[in-house]
Amino acid sequence: MKFFSYILVYRRFLLVVFTLLILLPLPLILRSKEAECAYILFVVAIFWLTEALPLSVTALLPGLMFPMFGIMPSKEVASAYFKDFHLLLIGVISLATSIEKWNLHKRIALRMVMMVGVNPAWLSLGFMSSTAFLSMWLSNTSTAAMVMPIVEAVAQQVISAEAEVEATQMTYFSGSTNQALEIDESINGQEANERKEKTKPVPGYSNDAGKISSKMEREKNSGTNSGNKYRTKKDHMMCKLMCLCIAYSSTIGGLTTITGTSTNLIFAEHFNTRYPDCDCINFGSWFIMSFPAAIIILLLSWIWLQWLFLGFKHFRNQGWNPHPLQWTCGILTTGPPGKSLNFISQTLLWSRVPYPCPHFPSFIIFKEMFQCGKPPTAKQKACAAFIKQEYQKLGPIRYQEIVTLVLFIVMALLWFSRDPGFVSGWSALFSEYPGFATDSTVALLIGLLFFLIPAKRLTKTTPTGETVAFDYSPLITWKEFQSFMPWDIAILVGGGFALADGCEESGLSKWIGNKLSPLGSLPVWLIILISSLLVTSLTEVASNPATITLLLPILSPLAEAIHINPLYILLPSTLCTSFAFLLPVANPPNAIVFSYGHLKVMDMVKAGLGVNIVGVAVVMLGMFTWIVPMFDLYTYPSWAPPLSNETTP
Repeated sequence: MKFFSYILVYRRFLLVVFTLLILLPLPLILRSKEAECAYILFVVAIFWLTEALPLSVTALLPGLMFPMFGIMPSKEVASAYFKDFHLLLIGVISLATSIEKWNLHKRIALRMVMMVGVNPAWLSLGFMSSTAFLSMWLSNTSTAAMVMPIVEAVAQQVISAEAEVEATQMTYFSGSTNQALEIDESINGQEANERKEKTKPVPGYSNDAGKISSKMEREKNSGTNSGNKYRTKKDHMMCKLMCLCIAYSSTIGGLTTITGTSTNLIFAEHFNTRYPDCDCINFGSWFIMSFPAAIIILLLSWIWLQWLFLGFKHFRNQGWNPHPLQWTCGILTTGPPGKSLNFISQTLLWSRVPYPCPHFPSFIIFKEMFQCGKPPTAKQKACAAFIKQEYQKLGPIRYQEIVTLVLFIVMALLWFSRDPGFVSGWSALFSEYPGFATDSTVALLIGLLFFLIPAKRLTKTTPTGETVAFDYSPLITWKEFQSFMPWDIAILVGGGFALADGCEESGLSKWIGNKLSPLGSLPVWLIILISSLLVTSLTEVASNPATITLLLPILSPLAEAIHINPLYILLPSTLCTSFAFLLPVANPPNAIVFSYGHLKVMDMVKAGLGVNIVGVAVVMLGMFTWIVPMFDLYTYPSWAPPLSNETTP
């Protein structure tokens, strides 16, 4: 047992040693540059997948091993570790630092929630929309970390407000309060009379106040947490819903811009480096391509999460779980005693649907899930008051927030207008230097302004009592920037570039492409589906940057070998790399929301499986509809290498 305990403790060290030794026969026996590069590729891939070494440390291995095996000189490998991508990242992180420092993210999130309303369905949509918007410009991880405390506070406010309302209702039903008190303040006197008429006792059914009170008492004790963390199961479901909304929307929002997530940046740099004559992937073209897909995925994910946590389960929590044959108007007379008639008649009153109605179920489900046409209840008003109070705590918008917002808008406009494609952009002003100004030029220009524009002046009082200025403080300082800058991601991406260059120099990319050429006999849609599912599965157990960095040097030769537009495979694979929704460890936003203690692993698996399916389906739809004319995907482009049947020995 002591021996196995040592193995467990030193498992990462042993994994590193045995991986290097077990794969060593590959370069020693074959003795070719392709085999030596494959050895390095396998070692790096295993270390990335198992995280035997930190990801950024593993990314440094090509800088060590390529010169040792004679694949690339050290100077060329080192140059791959700092590219145009890193300048773009510096500008984006400068913006993110200023947004968080001056609380602009909190103002945006709370304002959007105030606009959409506070009932659970629309509240979750408001948080999803604001989180997705922030994630377009900030990292997914920082977005989830910033918004989640707000969501947790709002969820707790909803639960406490609901407890107060239900306590008032129970007091009313027991007859100890003024009988003029309404059960729901959104129902006027006439509606209350109608409700009493429609809920009169029917022979064979019990409808007295004592039954209602006991039902509410049982519901209060039905929470799944034995420690009474949640009053009811519905409260627990709402907390799960809000957590997953933030985790998934922070990832979905990152799909829309090149700077939204590191995988998009890695793809753009790899593609522009491998196909320099294309000049078709920029901020504007990526946004036009991915924005419709992100909107569709966001809305479908919202509906899926609503149905999973607050949809049909609301009916079952009321004691009504009918057989499919009961989905008719006959349910009003065939439901379980004491349950169906009372619940359905009240629901019909709330939804203003006259019964009997041949289309009753669909009306009720839609009304109950999204509460369309219903005035806000007491708990919703309390939640709205809390959100408004949090927004008012921020005070009037400050000078620093205004400057940050203006720079943010200017950066986005310059990105969009640089080379939009359908008209000449501002890059045409520098026609003598085509291709010199890129998205990183814009990001660096705006990023430097954050270190230059004063946020406030520093003053001191002289011995004579006079107040004088002696210095000024910029919007962000270098120390604040360093605390936000993900240097590990920068090194990881640099290692991926070095690995791709080594595969190209050694001839491994061409060899892989030739071996995969028989896949050209398969339909294009099937090839895209297989590659998308492969990437989606792999990214659940490996980090997103490591997955895309590992697969891009393999998928690019595959597309060239089967003679189809490389974008046809690379675009869906890149988008699907972000679909890491199943496990808490699959994505940092997942881990952040999981740490709040509302979710179990199976909750995330059930919800994430549906979102994964939705994401892959929408990406597949986009690849055969609006994305096709944007990049002329049906023809093999002139900027790609010509088809070659040569095989590398």
